[in-house]
Amino acid sequence: MAAALRVNPTRMELTRVKRRLVTAKRGHKLLKDKRDEMVRQFIALIRENHRLRKEVEQELGFALSGFAMARAVVEPAFMEEALLSPARTIAVDMGIKSILSVQVPTLTTKEEESKTTLSYGLAETTAQLDGAIESLAELLPKLIKLAEVEKTCDLLADEIEKTRRRVNALEYVMIPQFQETIRFITMKLDENERGNLTRLMKVKDMIQERAQ
Repeated sequence: MAAALRVNPTRMELTRVKRRLVTAKRGHKLLKDKRDEMVRQFIALIRENHRLRKEVEQELGFALSGFAMARAVVEPAFMEEALLSPARTIAVDMGIKSILSVQVPTLTTKEEESKTTLSYGLAETTAQLDGAIESLAELLPKLIKLAEVEKTCDLLADEIEKTRRRVNALEYVMIPQFQETIRFITMKLDENERGNLTRLMKVKDMIQERAQ
């Protein structure tokens, strides 16, 4: 049983605590609904994150195997020269959006500036190296999207945990305390009323005895 708040057992205090109880119940419902919706969106983002990560890991594995095969046959000087210049440059617009009052980042790539080009001669390199570089370059937008989704998942997970603690505090601490305080004040007021009624009856009996 929750401990009652230390209050004066008056009707004014009873009204005030009842109002606080109504507010606490309303806040509990709103926070619970917010938590449930955040969990729903979090699950959808986790699934998207899992899909993106699986695709990224598969494509990275293909690119790394291409690099390994190319290193076995291409001179180190040519490998270094081939990797000096980027095969792709991409513009990223960074922004912020709100998911249930949680500020999360948005990373938008500009596709018109994201063409892949090999900046070296093809005579001294192999098809495996060309394919590996092109794979990594084509993977760049997906890596940016994965970073956005993972950061959003982290922020939502933190907010879900904070909201869960608030919901539990209201449900298991504050609301029971208010309910126990209302019972306490009501009991005290009933006791006072019974005591006043008993005193009034005694006074009435005394007055009648004197009148006889």
